Amino acid sequence: MARNISNTLELYHLDSLQILDLGNNNLPGTIPRCFGNLSSMVKPSNTTSPFAMRNENHFAIGSMESATQVMKGVEYMYHNTLGLLAGIDLSRNKLSGGNSEELTGLHGLIFLNLSHNHLQGNIPIKIRDMKALDSLDLSMNRLSSGIPPAMASISFLSNLYLSYNLSGKIPSGTQIQGFSPLSFIGNPELCGAPLTDDCGEDGKPKSPILDNDDTKDNGWIDIKWFYLGMPWGFMVGFCAIMAPLAFKRARRHAYFQFLNEMKDKLLGYNGVCNCN
Repeated sequence: MARNISNTLELYHLDSLQILDLGNNNLPGTIPRCFGNLSSMVKPSNTTSPFAMRNENHFAIGSMESATQVMKGVEYMYHNTLGLLAGIDLSRNKLSGGNSEELTGLHGLIFLNLSHNHLQGNIPIKIRDMKALDSLDLSMNRLSSGIPPAMASISFLSNLYLSYNLSGKIPSGTQIQGFSPLSFIGNPELCGAPLTDDCGEDGKPKSPILDNDDTKDNGWIDIKWFYLGMPWGFMVGFCAIMAPLAFKRARRHAYFQFLNEMKDKLLGYNGVCNCN
């Protein structure tokens, strides 16, 4: 695999490319602007037939195969609808910079996965133009803004993952509030339905937000007390068992007799000798 995602620039010449999967390759760099020129992903399919290929000039009806997409551990298999599928997976790389505006021009994308990268900045408002999106994953990045209300115009969106990213208020009165709270997990500065934390007048959560440094300090304190308590716990447990045996002869004899009996039972010895 290329050492830098910029080395994939020749991909934009593939005008029939429908699925681009470069996930889990540790590719550094920024999202190339030329990805916006992937012509097969620019226009949404204008057919209602599940058997129609997006590029009829390059595929024969009898040659359709299948493709598998994995999102959050869930495997999606496409067979007859493969010709309608178009998507990009750049997850689990080292991509940085802002979310490329050029990707929002790919109006035919069905799925877009940019999770587990180092992307920064805002979610582009032009994402509202990607009306064919069925699955969008922006989780585990470094986005600093809230969720733009414009995302509500993506009416076919059925899988949304924005965890560990955002802040602010979830747009009210939109279909975004219909997703599971798990779609927004790990965003302590995010508020509004479907989350249980309501928003204040300033658009921030009413509940106090723990500072990251405070969280780290609390974690270190817990670990420190755990290790400090280990030797004391061992000493108390050891004394509770051994002290009665050391000072009371009857208990000591009973204890060792019990051990001998258990040993005999485990070894199957019953103390009877059959002699001829």
